[in-house]
Amino acid sequence: MGLPLALTVGALAFVLGVIWGGPLIEILRRLRIGKNIRLEIQDIQGKKAGTPTMGGILIVLPVIIITIALNVVNIIHSRSAITGPSILVPLFVMVSFAVLGGLDDWVGVRRSQGSVRFGEGLTGRVKMLIQIVLAGIVAVLFSLYSRDGGFSFANQIPLPLLGIVIPISPILFIPIMIFCIVGMANAVNFTDGLDGLAGIISASAFAAYGIIAYLQGQIFLVQLCFIMVGACFAFLWFNAHPAQMFMGDIGSMALGATLGVVAIMTGQWLLLPIIAIVPVAETVSVILQVLYYKATKGKRLFLRTPIHHTFELVGWSETQIVQRFWLVGILAAMIGVALALL
Repeated sequence: MGLPLALTVGALAFVLGVIWGGPLIEILRRLRIGKNIRLEIQDIQGKKAGTPTMGGILIVLPVIIITIALNVVNIIHSRSAITGPSILVPLFVMVSFAVLGGLDDWVGVRRSQGSVRFGEGLTGRVKMLIQIVLAGIVAVLFSLYSRDGGFSFANQIPLPLLGIVIPISPILFIPIMIFCIVGMANAVNFTDGLDGLAGIISASAFAAYGIIAYLQGQIFLVQLCFIMVGACFAFLWFNAHPAQMFMGDIGSMALGATLGVVAIMTGQWLLLPIIAIVPVAETVSVILQVLYYKATKGKRLFLRTPIHHTFELVGWSETQIVQRFWLVGILAAMIGVALALL
């Protein structure tokens, strides 16, 4: 019953999102919450300025409502071995990073209306510090609960192909979890630059980890993953090219951080660079660009980063980039699931 229910609630998340997506777009327009385009990509993305942003609300709210509705009795009484308090971990991460991302979006919108700093939100250092603090709180609490017997799959590191499982100590586990949460939050944020890209890549990754969680018997996690898939599909209904609204940090940071937690809870976080190969590649391109720029005192390794902007500049259309990146993401997710079975 676990998988059929998970697929059903995923479909429910999609239907609910499509129903209220139109009114949400209208609300965002009336509030003048429009997309701000950075100066360095004005030449290729400038036409999108003013498109409603903070559309990640369309993903976050249905996931929270449906997940809590499914688990509220078990959260309170903890009587089920399938669902229970453990669902609070990814929900807390999603909500906290959505709030942080929403604050960043809101500050950027207000500053753009005042023509200050070209619509930038919170500074990178401030966001990173808050992300690390939030992830640190979750990692410590998660580690303490795991020590008492919860999240058994997170207490070990399965090595793909080798068939070896290595126990992991809390001292090592906490920084790993912080790195996964913060790293993925920013990776999906970097990926959110083209119509449909972040949503479809995130949906593919959550579907892969949903399958892995199902094979492990973590039905509560399966439900969450496929609710995420359905909510991402609903968002893509309005974000497909040409986009009617954008995700914003409220969606991208929440998706990435939650994906990092899901990877930890399945114990298959070593497969995260494979399953989420596109966001990881986007992040690596940014890091290499910055390091190369500093080392060569002004030269660039790529035409522009994140890497999807380089493909735009060499002549690929936005639709071509998204579809080809999605094909790579799907293939990588399939490989990740296969490795988890070995």
